[in-house]
Amino acid sequence: MKKKLAAMFAALSLVVVGMPGYAEDTIENIEMDVLETAAKADETLPARSAILMEQDTGRVLFEKNPDEPMPPASITKVMTLLLTMEAIESGQIRLTDMVACSEYAASMGGSQIWLEPGEEMSVDDLLKATAIASANDAAVDLAELVAGSEDAFVDRMNARAEELGMENTHFMNATGLDAEGHVSTARDIALMSRALLQYPLISEYSKIWMSSLRNGETQLVNTNKIV
Repeated sequence: MKKKLAAMFAALSLVVVGMPGYAEDTIENIEMDVLETAAKADETLPARSAILMEQDTGRVLFEKNPDEPMPPASITKVMTLLLTMEAIESGQIRLTDMVACSEYAASMGGSQIWLEPGEEMSVDDLLKATAIASANDAAVDLAELVAGSEDAFVDRMNARAEELGMENTHFMNATGLDAEGHVSTARDIALMSRALLQYPLISEYSKIWMSSLRNGETQLVNTNKIV
């Protein structure tokens, strides 16, 4: 559960920034050739499953066993954040809204910011805690705010997954805590990550290395070296 979400916010796009000795139109042609067909899987890649997807088009550039269902752990929170972003975009909730933590959210365990039942925190701070520290209590707090309960939120997660064409995914919770039947795949994770990256606001959280909550009393540190 210590996997950090910023791993999923790494760029899913391929960008050609310069190749000495080639004219600009030649570079464009090379780029198109590369994007036309997915690269063959390199079996030496030390991963059971992997995929590289171009963010704007959804074209697959590389894949290795991308459709094997596996427990997604904290990567689950990509969907939790996506539904929260959509709720903000629609005006259902605001970054400044204060949320009182329920006893249930406070009981999550695992990665957390040690919310106390009844403690109030803004949506902005809950997003920071979820995106930077993969906090389970903060994620459930957001889920309850958006849908009224985690169970209702999970129903929305699965409905949204179906809309995105995530054919091999089923969510059982908003956190990624181990649960029978809670599975996803590399391809499906790429699909929901593309959807999340359509919201520029998410980058204000996913690019943070260090931050704090509670007037500096709680430190947040992203352990992902990509950030």
